[in-house]
Amino acid sequence: MFRSFHSAPAAPAASQATPPVVPNETAPVMTAPAPVAEPAKSPTPATPTSAAQSEGTAAYSGLKSELHVLLLEQLNLAQLDKVSKAELRREIANLTATYMQEHGRHMSSADFQSLLDELLDEVLGLGPLEPLLADPTISDILVNGVNNVFIERNGLLERTYVQFRDERHLLRIIDKIVSSIGRRIDESQPWVDARLEDGSRVNAIIRPCAIDGPSLSIRKFSKTPLRMDKLLEHGALSKPAAQFLEAAVKGRMNILISGGTGSGKTTMLNALSAYIDPRHRMVTIEDAAELQLQQEHVVRLETRPSNAEGNGRITQRDLLINALRMRPDRIMVGEVRGPEAFDMLQAMNTGHDGSMTTIHANTARDAISRLEQMVTMIGGDFPMQAVRSQVAAGLQIVLQLNRLSDGKRKVTSISEIVGLEGDVVMMQDIFVFKKMGVDADGNVQGRMMATGVRPHCFESLMASGVPLATDAFSTFGQVA
Repeated sequence: MFRSFHSAPAAPAASQATPPVVPNETAPVMTAPAPVAEPAKSPTPATPTSAAQSEGTAAYSGLKSELHVLLLEQLNLAQLDKVSKAELRREIANLTATYMQEHGRHMSSADFQSLLDELLDEVLGLGPLEPLLADPTISDILVNGVNNVFIERNGLLERTYVQFRDERHLLRIIDKIVSSIGRRIDESQPWVDARLEDGSRVNAIIRPCAIDGPSLSIRKFSKTPLRMDKLLEHGALSKPAAQFLEAAVKGRMNILISGGTGSGKTTMLNALSAYIDPRHRMVTIEDAAELQLQQEHVVRLETRPSNAEGNGRITQRDLLINALRMRPDRIMVGEVRGPEAFDMLQAMNTGHDGSMTTIHANTARDAISRLEQMVTMIGGDFPMQAVRSQVAAGLQIVLQLNRLSDGKRKVTSISEIVGLEGDVVMMQDIFVFKKMGVDADGNVQGRMMATGVRPHCFESLMASGVPLATDAFSTFGQVA
């Protein structure tokens, strides 16, 4: 069976007298009695629903470890991309059935199919993480060393049954991720930002910086990005606030989206991008590409770390400077975190209206302070008065998001920058989320309300074509 795919014979000669049995869904795989299994390296199955329920956790984990080593030895890994998944599965089934027959192991057909799924994940995918990646209810996967894997579901953390065989196994998975996009991780560069093929964002850090062993964080990529109607359905903001933001995007207001880690900044930027005129040319700049803009005229740029010799690094600032030469109508920076903030403000002040970016901060006022600090990172004697003048002239809207104690993500304020008074950037809240308590189940109770302040940009918003109600900014009749 396409012997050229093997790097060594699939089974020793002793097994040829009794051909391996390829299991099916109706008959048991092996009938020979099974001896006591050797001690396993991992005490927990890869997933709670694996075949370990019938074989016993330790025995099953040990068997899978042995088979994985066998596959690495027997299969020509360089040829994997040249064969179909069905062919590879048949080949793995033959090797596995032969091995189990020789060692007197037995297993039902259903458990055998489950075992094949996990072995395929080891060869083609990310091993024990594959079931977690396939679960649409999981938003984050957090690996704290070999034995501790957590997930985030509905905004709350849960511990899983997933474990890695040993540290070498986890390192192999990390290396598979980073090498697929031409990046590296080793003692000289012990952390890296990367992404999976589906766009999921990955951060990995290893020894010596990770004291207790390699750590891996995966922010999963949603195949169907949330639009504003879904955010409304989830209660992230009120309808008047959503209409205001729609008008702000169509009216080409420059928007800064602020929030803590996991507060939904990128999700909000993606949702707002749906309102952008499809005739506009957009350039996106990110450390790890994850924006899902809905228009077809989008140029996506991604930074690059230095190579093994320390050369070839391309920063967000490099890409921003280059983007200004690409005739963009709008520029989207996934997240400003350094001196590129200066170039972003320059772009917003020089004809690229309607640009958007995100920043890590806990409040809208903190976001402005952080932005000011980032601009000063360009060096030189840059007067703070000039920095604040650039901020006040370049930005119009600051959108603040927070993840509440119950795990839900909310827009907690929408503020307008109204100018500079002395050396202070002046802002006024247009909408705010009013927290009203916590119910018996721990759910935060509250609603988003207008402050009663009519924005200075109201006439510009009306000119965008979005029908804003005359009482949209009234404190009366507001609903969540």
